Amino acid sequence: MSNPVIFKRLRGQSIVILLALVILVFSLLSPGYFTTQNFLNILLQASGLTIVATGMTFVLLTAGIDLSVGSIMFVAGVISGKLVVGGLSVWLAVPVTLVLGIILGLMNGWFVVRFKIVPFIVTLATFFAGRGLGLLISETRAVNLPDEFLQIGSARILGIPLPVIIMIMVVAVAQLVLDRTVFGRQVYAVGNSQERSVKAGINLNRVLLRVYIICGCCAALGGLVAIAQLGAVSPTFGFQSEFMAIAAAVLGGTSLFGGKGRVFPGTLVGALLIQSIQSGLVIVNADPYLYPLITGTIIFLIVLVDSQRHYRRKQMKGIST
Repeated sequence: MSNPVIFKRLRGQSIVILLALVILVFSLLSPGYFTTQNFLNILLQASGLTIVATGMTFVLLTAGIDLSVGSIMFVAGVISGKLVVGGLSVWLAVPVTLVLGIILGLMNGWFVVRFKIVPFIVTLATFFAGRGLGLLISETRAVNLPDEFLQIGSARILGIPLPVIIMIMVVAVAQLVLDRTVFGRQVYAVGNSQERSVKAGINLNRVLLRVYIICGCCAALGGLVAIAQLGAVSPTFGFQSEFMAIAAAVLGGTSLFGGKGRVFPGTLVGALLIQSIQSGLVIVNADPYLYPLITGTIIFLIVLVDSQRHYRRKQMKGIST
C-alpha cells in the first residue's frame, strides 16, 4: 500500500487516534484514569452532550448553525422539573418536554425558511429569548428534582446506565437516517449546494425545517438526560452547551461549511474526546481556570483546520474546472 493511501486513511481516523493519545497521556499521568469505572463515567457524562451534538450535526450538514440548543436544554429542564414537582408523572413529562423541543426547533427553522434570515441571527435571538424564558419560569432559582426523575439517570439495563443506552440509540438512529434514507441524502445535498439541490427537485424548505426540528428535539432530550444525572436544574444549566455541541460535531469531522460529516463514529467520538479531556483534567487535579482555556483552544484549532480544509477543497474544485 502506497504512503499517500496510508496517510489518507490515517487522516480519516485522526479523531480516533487523538482520543487514544488523550487516554494514553492521562493514563500515564494518573493510574486512576485507565479504569473501567472511569471510562463508564466518561460515557455517562458525555451522553447528554452527544445527544445534543447529534442534533447539531444535522444542522451543520446543511451549512446552518443552532446557537439556541443550550437555551432549549435549559427551558426543557425547567419545565420538565416543574411538571414533575407539580405531580405529573415523569413518563408524561418527558414526552411533553420533547414536544416543546420540537416546537422550539420548528420556530428556528420557520424563521430561517420563511424570512430567509441567516441561522446565526435567528438562533442567537432564540438563545437569549429561551434563556430569559427559563429564568422567568424558574424565578432564577434552582429546580430540585424528585427521586422519580433521578431514576432516569441512575437506572441500568444489563449493567449499562440508561443515559448511555439512550445515547447509543440516538446515535444509531441518526446515522441510519443519514445513511439509508432519502432525507439523509437530501441533507448532504443541501449542505453541498442549496442551488444545485433545488435544481435537483429537493424541497429545500422542508429539509431545513426538519433538521432544526431534529436539533430542537435532541437538545430537549439531551437536557433531560443531563439533569437526570445532576438532580437539579440550576439557572446556569445549559449555558455554553451550544459551543460544546458544535465542537463535538466539528471535532468528529463535520464541516461548518456543510455537506460533510457523520454522527457515528464522528460526533460520538468528538463528544467522548471532549469529556475525556475534562475528566482527565479533574483526575490530575489541574487548575480549574485551565478548563475553559483548553476548551477554547480546541474549538479554535478545529475551526481553523476545518476552514483550511474547506479552502483547499474550493481550490481543488477551481483547478478541476
